[in-house]
Amino acid sequence: MITSESGGSGRERLAPMEAVRIARKVTDNLRDGLTGPRAQSAVRALRRLLRADAVALADLSGRMEQAGRMSGADEAVGAVGEVLRTEGRRGRPPLVALPLRREEELAGVLVVCGEVRMSEVRHAAEWVEDSLERVRLESSAEQAARSELRALRAEISPHFVYNALTVIGSLVRSDPDRSHELMLDFAEFIRYGLARDREYTTVSDEFHAVETYLALQRAVLGQRLRVRIRVAPDVLAVPLPYLVLQPLVENAVRHGVEPAFGADPRRTGLVQVSGEAAEGDLVAVVEDDGAGMDPALAERILSGDTTDNGLGLSNVDRRLRAAYGSWYGLVLETAEGAGTRVTVRIPLSQPGVVPR
Repeated sequence: MITSESGGSGRERLAPMEAVRIARKVTDNLRDGLTGPRAQSAVRALRRLLRADAVALADLSGRMEQAGRMSGADEAVGAVGEVLRTEGRRGRPPLVALPLRREEELAGVLVVCGEVRMSEVRHAAEWVEDSLERVRLESSAEQAARSELRALRAEISPHFVYNALTVIGSLVRSDPDRSHELMLDFAEFIRYGLARDREYTTVSDEFHAVETYLALQRAVLGQRLRVRIRVAPDVLAVPLPYLVLQPLVENAVRHGVEPAFGADPRRTGLVQVSGEAAEGDLVAVVEDDGAGMDPALAERILSGDTTDNGLGLSNVDRRLRAAYGSWYGLVLETAEGAGTRVTVRIPLSQPGVVPR
């Protein structure tokens, strides 16, 4: 870690917590790269952290962000790939340049001017490299989450579409009002499921999509499907990733209720969906009393080791973990013949998230 002892420049030492705060600021300001819009703030923070006369960051194109006056920075950047150190002479302070690497590949250079310890400059370079790697990983996770979302949008069951349209068509003459109502529900379901311009939505919109889907499934399954939906009014405006609950509900119907009760018109299955606030989180639960599954299979589904019954589950789980961390993945409780209960936790407060 970067120490807070005073260096050769004689500047006052930083308190440990202040050093940590500044180091975190460097990480935040390098999210757009070594010469991004906030890189100037990063080099100013590095200069203060190292108590240097000047600090510069440069990328492979030669673009540079600099804080403080420095002679010889261009020469140092030209030697990128090598450790360069010049002794102070002719009134010029010492200069140190270290290459910055990301995934073993050269990414840029850190140049520090002043009476600073070489060990501290190396620590600073490692911190910058860690920041660049963290940005790369976060970007990869974001891209993966978007790919998962595209997969969910594309996974509208042809079997469900066929059955829904068949039921709607059968009611055109016998119950035209009901047929019209279901057609509007079907159009709304397709519109929401294929929306291209959103990554986040609200609890209100997601529960509306769930209600629309279940209305269509009740038209298909009739009395074999019972539905219970409960959501607390105070969480309706909470943002959550788009298409989180609806795939879980679809999974409950397709792989829970239908296999257990779909073939017997005398038996009924229950799907329950709820949402409420608890301990600073939105807690949403999707539960069915259907076929259930072996807990070992459920574990493999969430880990992505199998595609059995589980694209929606594993997809949603990965997206939640990518967005909020491992604490916010799905919790799945199930047993063969005992139904399935899936719990989703999402922070109630999410700065910077604006659902469309």
